[in-house]
Amino acid sequence: MIPTPYYLIDKTRLAANMAKMDQLRAASGAKCLLALKCFATWPAFDVMRGHMDGTTSSSLYELRLGRQRFGGETHAYSVAWAEDEVDEAVGYADKIIFNSISQLQRFADKTTGIARGLRLNPQFSTSHFDLADPARAFSRLGEWDLAKLTAVADQISGVMIHYNCENDDFALFDRQLTRIESEFGDFLQGLEWVSLGGGIHFTGEGYPIEALGARLKAFAARFGVQVYLEPGEAAITGAASLEVTVLDVLNNGKDLAIVDSSVEAHMLDLLIYRESAKIKVSGDHPYMICGKSCLAGDIFGEFTFPAPLVVGDRLSIADAAGYTMVKKNWFNGVKMPSLVLRELDGSLTVARVFDYADFEGNLG
Repeated sequence: MIPTPYYLIDKTRLAANMAKMDQLRAASGAKCLLALKCFATWPAFDVMRGHMDGTTSSSLYELRLGRQRFGGETHAYSVAWAEDEVDEAVGYADKIIFNSISQLQRFADKTTGIARGLRLNPQFSTSHFDLADPARAFSRLGEWDLAKLTAVADQISGVMIHYNCENDDFALFDRQLTRIESEFGDFLQGLEWVSLGGGIHFTGEGYPIEALGARLKAFAARFGVQVYLEPGEAAITGAASLEVTVLDVLNNGKDLAIVDSSVEAHMLDLLIYRESAKIKVSGDHPYMICGKSCLAGDIFGEFTFPAPLVVGDRLSIADAAGYTMVKKNWFNGVKMPSLVLRELDGSLTVARVFDYADFEGNLG
């Protein structure tokens, strides 16, 4: 039995998402790039590589990982590039996307050999959290002034527009894309490519993939552009879990179970956005599931179970791929979860085990 904690990546479930990816690519003509900011666990890339067109990055290190471990088309974006980073980035990237006109112009001479783009901020989004809203007041993420964009149109070949966040509403996507067409259509007409970013939850149950495909195809035809999407969560939804073991049970007015993992260290987004983890069991015995760090709020959530929990019970925390492994940290020195793959034949492969040397090396 594999010791916990570990992230378990299920290749069969990942392959099911990839089948929907193929369906959308065929219906739309769009290219799909894996957003490494969401998921960059490269031992799983072999299941994804034939069904996605490459990767998109948010930093030099992600860019290099995408080029070397995934392949295909490689887009390089950063909120702000340092001069020495651009020198290296152009050696990995097919396209480099600048966040601002000032960076585009500053690094014009260094990037003449590859396609250049800008991030366009449409000044609206589907985000429910101000923390993650790229169109929040005074946002630094992208250019929005149409006159300024038009003035540098001859210096770029495309734009990236990221405004969706866990958007599972096709009608809302359609309305917002129509707004982009209305407000920026003349500018888009002269471009070669447009990335519509990530955040479209098209691998969700019941999502109208064919309708999305037709809408994207019509957009591409209208403006004569190659459309790109940058799925992150959509690529890996439901494809991984965090496997943990109960270390202690107690009662402080509620029944509690402490497990050998930590929300703060291993599923940080739950704390950031004040969300509960997902455990897909239910019953008549309620427990608060708690992490083992010293942070008082290190709590996965409250759940019910079919029987009382005891020390040694194993629990499976669902949907643990997106923004987990890319954000995991060594807070409190809590043991880092191993990386385990459930192969297509059901067998388990331990891809990586972390130990004290990794903890020590991370700190000096």
